Amino acid sequence: MVPDTPDVESVIRGKNGVLDGLKPGAIVIDMSTISPDVTRQLAEAVAAKGGSMLDAPVSGGEVGAKNATLTVMVGGDEKVFERARPILSCMGKPESVTYIGPSGSGQVTKLCNQICIAANVAGVAEAYSLAKANGLEPARVRQALLGGFAASKVMEFHGNRMITGDYKPGFFVRLFQKDLRLAIEANMATGVTMPVTSVVTQFVNAYVAAGGGELDCAAVAEVWFALSEGKPIKTT
Repeated sequence: MVPDTPDVESVIRGKNGVLDGLKPGAIVIDMSTISPDVTRQLAEAVAAKGGSMLDAPVSGGEVGAKNATLTVMVGGDEKVFERARPILSCMGKPESVTYIGPSGSGQVTKLCNQICIAANVAGVAEAYSLAKANGLEPARVRQALLGGFAASKVMEFHGNRMITGDYKPGFFVRLFQKDLRLAIEANMATGVTMPVTSVVTQFVNAYVAAGGGELDCAAVAEVWFALSEGKPIKTT
């Protein structure tokens, strides 16, 4: 599990990489979040050497990794997935380890996951901005919203970070930026309409440009707060 597409390519195709030492029958499991197209290309290269590749990106952040409760989304051959299931189940509950479809399917599913998170982060940030503009305490608003249909893991965890300003990274903004870039690239390849993701991506880009790339992705809310309050973007 490494940060970006070029890193995976280097690990697999690079000098003394996976392909150089791959034995027939071996399974390569990539748990990074990278380009679905490159994933398919790498899977073909692994297959040419007699091996099999699974793309198995995860969701759940640092807490999920520490508690072995990650959600794992898997693409590749289903029979190979069944062989690898015991390994993947060490990192996530059995019901959270899901076979999706052919090679690249896990990566596409992870991008869908990030699209949903982006929309949720934007919604919570905008809700808090409106609450504060009307003199309300965001903590009380959050408490009320968690009891209704607005409740979400983003509201529960990131919503609290936005209130306390504790942005110790569980998932870096710069990696969130990378994932949204991959989603936009996938959109360009398929023609899917993604106006919400496109707008949120610009807010994330602005936050990284302001120097906040090493903070938790929840910190992106500070862009909304800064615009609403007419203040500089807070990146510390």
